[in-house]
Amino acid sequence: MLVELKKVEQRYEAVLAVQRDGLPVTEVAFAFGVSRQAVHEWLRRYEAEGLAGLADRSHRPRGSPNQMAAATEARVCELRRQHPHWGPDMLVSRLRRAGAEVVPSRSAVYRALVRHGLIEPKASRRRLVTFRRWERGRPMELWQLDVVGGVLLVDGTEAKIVTGIDDNSRFCVAAGIVVRATTRPVCAVFAGALERYGVPEEVLTDNGKVFTGRFGLQPTEVLFDKLCRLNGITHRLTAPRSPTTTGKIERFHRTLRTEFLSGRCFVSLGDAQAELDAWVAEYNTERPHRSLGMCTPAERFRSSAAGPQLLPADVSPLGERRASDDWVTRRVARNGVITVAYQVLSVGKHRGGEVVDVYVSDTLLEVWSANELIKTVARDTKGDVRKKRAAR
Repeated sequence: MLVELKKVEQRYEAVLAVQRDGLPVTEVAFAFGVSRQAVHEWLRRYEAEGLAGLADRSHRPRGSPNQMAAATEARVCELRRQHPHWGPDMLVSRLRRAGAEVVPSRSAVYRALVRHGLIEPKASRRRLVTFRRWERGRPMELWQLDVVGGVLLVDGTEAKIVTGIDDNSRFCVAAGIVVRATTRPVCAVFAGALERYGVPEEVLTDNGKVFTGRFGLQPTEVLFDKLCRLNGITHRLTAPRSPTTTGKIERFHRTLRTEFLSGRCFVSLGDAQAELDAWVAEYNTERPHRSLGMCTPAERFRSSAAGPQLLPADVSPLGERRASDDWVTRRVARNGVITVAYQVLSVGKHRGGEVVDVYVSDTLLEVWSANELIKTVARDTKGDVRKKRAAR
């Protein structure tokens, strides 16, 4: 065993001064410039191990009261592998809700994930001084609604999801899959949410044609606006090109894509809806939300909701089917024309094969491609009557 002789010799001289010369420990400690406890430790180690006991030893502690237990660390790593999108906050909350006897801190979980290579260490992003969290004061004051795509079926169809969340609690009130996000399917999902949870005071949407007809050449009341009017709901719209106004539902879409849609392909629309319902139930009742103080959306929605959501919903407009006031879908022919309400319209050869939506009112035909109004023409109602009679 290699030792540093100078230190060992000095300590040996201190031991001899006490044992051989009979000097007090206090006097020896003062002479060698150490504490009394150090001299007592040298005496104990010399009596137990001899000269080798006076060599330097590691100061590493035998244990740490703050060290995460091996079983807890293994559980944290396993949860992270099963749910790669869960961060330290979520893992700590899950352990607490599962009734773990000892719940590690967020920083301890973060260090464990870094040690095992399950997370990339990076500097935390500092929040701007001007940041303010905006939300309504209680549930059922405002719902945010939107449409998101990305539901892939094995037959190649890409469906969409009509989503809605409560602004205060982040509770998901609507999540319905539709093949095409046209007026009636979107309004059917909205009406189902009204019947299930009641009537909110306000709804907030973007300016999509399924939500409002205020920005056409001739403003009209679409079915969604009619449902809002009959139920006393104030329909608020975002400013053009301002997605941050509906930031909460956009953040919900990010979670939806990451945890539910990413890399998945469903057998049928029914299977996709069943799995989505199960995911939404977990999101509402089991998944803690950091902006809610790690409470679940259901805990805030149920604890504070009162009053407005108890009002019965009027969804009777869904039963009214009027050909003179509805959205229809057409595929553009190779020569760039479509036929709607017995009228032939040209939308351009460059749109051949494209699917467009047409809003049919009493006086106008509006052709839309996604959210772009590409053509508006007056409706030939007299021609409709003549052609219907000829068809008889």
